[in-house]
Amino acid sequence: MTTGSASEPRGPASGVTTPTSRVVLLSIAASVVTMALKITAWGFTGSVSLLSDALESTVNLAAALIAFIALTVADRPADRSHAYGHDKAEYFSSGVEGGLILVAAIAIIYTAVQRFLHPMPLTDLGAGIGVALAASGINFGVSRFMLRKARRYDSIALEADARHLMTDVWTSAGVVAALAVVAFAPPRWMILDPIVAVLVGLNIIRTGAHLIRRSMAGLMDGSLPETEIRQVEEAIRASLDSGAAYHSLRTRKSGSRRFVELHVTVPGDLCVTRGHDCCERIEAAIERRLPKTSVSTHLEPDDARPDRDSS
Repeated sequence: MTTGSASEPRGPASGVTTPTSRVVLLSIAASVVTMALKITAWGFTGSVSLLSDALESTVNLAAALIAFIALTVADRPADRSHAYGHDKAEYFSSGVEGGLILVAAIAIIYTAVQRFLHPMPLTDLGAGIGVALAASGINFGVSRFMLRKARRYDSIALEADARHLMTDVWTSAGVVAALAVVAFAPPRWMILDPIVAVLVGLNIIRTGAHLIRRSMAGLMDGSLPETEIRQVEEAIRASLDSGAAYHSLRTRKSGSRRFVELHVTVPGDLCVTRGHDCCERIEAAIERRLPKTSVSTHLEPDDARPDRDSS
């Protein structure tokens, strides 16, 4: 006998803007504004490090658009073709964003190498630095807001977009610091501009690789974190009847939803109703501890159990 329960599908029907997708719309707007500001700053100065910063903002915009599409898909309820929902669309978004970051990093490093080979004077550094600082302030505020929402909705797509924006903030801070040195230092310090651009590119590569690794882990149905597995086990043990046990506990995560499966063994002479009630208590206890969790239990007599020890 198998019994199971699941929390309601996340989000409304397709075509309705959801809280997570509305947060991404803010990211899209911020990316458009900061991209325009950084391109303006590059136009003022001719700085290759500011150009690299502007290229990263272009990637931010593309990534935010992809995240919006992915979250719109992920928020669709389960249907006949996707009985477990569409939550894994978030992992595709995060993976594509990581790939775009790597492409941007290669372009930045290539541009910086060209500036090493063909140095050019920098102009209007004061105006360029001011515009870059304004863009960084926008990204910082939007990133902090998105991280709070990512934790609230347990969304890897929102988290990826927010961390990408925060990386952009630190990138811009490094660029501004380097240009401030160039503005007041002798001409030989001008080489600091392409050096910072290369460092920006390397930092972006690290961020992109991290996002790709997390996306692959999600698509490969990795188990829940150890802390959450312990919560599941505690909920199970607290709900078991005397003489009952469990084994074959399996967990996985898809987007913000968790899935838990286990076998519950009871004395062979126990009536079906009492065994079913035990399973219901276990499912409810797990779902109380971990929201957005679908729990499936398989009830069997203890003499059919392959291992007499509980998991």
